[in-house]
Amino acid sequence: MSTKQEVIHSISETTMDIMIPVASQKQLAFEDFTDGIKKWRIWLLLAYQDIKLRYRRSILGPFWITMSMAITVYSMGYLYGHLFHIPIQEYFPYLIAGMLGWSLLSTTVTELVDTFSLSQVMLKQIKLPYSLYVHRITAKNMIIFFHNLLVMIPLIFFQTNIKMDWHLLLLLPGLLFIYVNAICYGIVLAMIGARYRDIPQIIKSFITVIFFVTPIMWKLDILPPDKQLIVLLNPFYSFIELLRGPLIGYTPHVLNFIIVSAITCIGMVLCYVLFSAHRARIIYWL
Repeated sequence: MSTKQEVIHSISETTMDIMIPVASQKQLAFEDFTDGIKKWRIWLLLAYQDIKLRYRRSILGPFWITMSMAITVYSMGYLYGHLFHIPIQEYFPYLIAGMLGWSLLSTTVTELVDTFSLSQVMLKQIKLPYSLYVHRITAKNMIIFFHNLLVMIPLIFFQTNIKMDWHLLLLLPGLLFIYVNAICYGIVLAMIGARYRDIPQIIKSFITVIFFVTPIMWKLDILPPDKQLIVLLNPFYSFIELLRGPLIGYTPHVLNFIIVSAITCIGMVLCYVLFSAHRARIIYWL
């Protein structure tokens, strides 16, 4: 079958999907989710291939990611540690763990909004679950996150306030929460980004603002008590705390888990409702 025929065949199948009743559309959306999980070998291989192709023909390969992160966080740590008058041994772990979490969250969000737009060639030629492309982006950034954990190694040998103990086990539920939310909100963002091409630029600009209003470089206790509640309700702060706490040896606050759990439930419902309603139209938005 030629490429043109494959495109026509794919569009014909999508046209038939639009004509299916609402109840069946919900069933198709659910099957898309489950098929996306079942095809984990495909999106995991594609995620690995994305990283590999990005650094092909370079001597260090993917280690450039870690080097870039290390140069950034250690430079910032030395500078802002002195500006905020915080001991380096205390500030370095706080900043680096926070930057690792922020890098995972911000990169995932900014890439997910372009997921369907950048994958339109595959979407028009190969019939695969839409959720598979979201898994691909999320898995790629998870791999990069684990790669960037190497940045923490120097802190272990320089007598910083890092505690390598059972708190590291709490990293797993934190990453699980982030992955589930990335899939749920990622599908919504990818649909919005495919339908309205101005949205990706707006979100990328908004992410920059969020970085400065989230306690990543600065600590929460520098704010007056009446302003701290506003920051505590910032969902990005709660997600970062789920990663930063286990990495440097403390348990995240219960409020962080409550906020993340509430956001996860909202995201699952929102994703299912919107994906069921608009799944069949995605191909026409590309």
